[in-house]
Amino acid sequence: MSTSMASASSQCWPARGDVAQTGPPDFFKFGLGDAFDAKKVLQVLGLKKEDVSRLASVSVKSVRYDDAMPLQVRERLEEIAGSINLVAQAFDGDVDSTATGLRARNPMGDMSPRVFAPFRRFD
Repeated sequence: MSTSMASASSQCWPARGDVAQTGPPDFFKFGLGDAFDAKKVLQVLGLKKEDVSRLASVSVKSVRYDDAMPLQVRERLEEIAGSINLVAQAFDGDVDSTATGLRARNPMGDMSPRVFAPFRRFD
């Protein structure tokens, strides 16, 4: 890869875990930094504690959404929030259309994009 391509690539794609901080506007009002509201991510995708446990590779018993939230849970949900906002950007910031699109079944694979997240199929 040429130096100019590598440079352009690094400017376009943030490092893993930085999506929430450098991504598109926060269309869903998930919040950033200390203001991040993990429960809003759960609401948008309809995730359960068991789903979050699988996403973050932590025990179901350790999943929580307060100040003592495990770092793995927070980081994974921030990544997902950033991804949701990227999808929302494609829908011109329309959160209703984005949420509908994330829940719609894919006729080719019979799975909605919402299902991909718990099984890490978007990595």
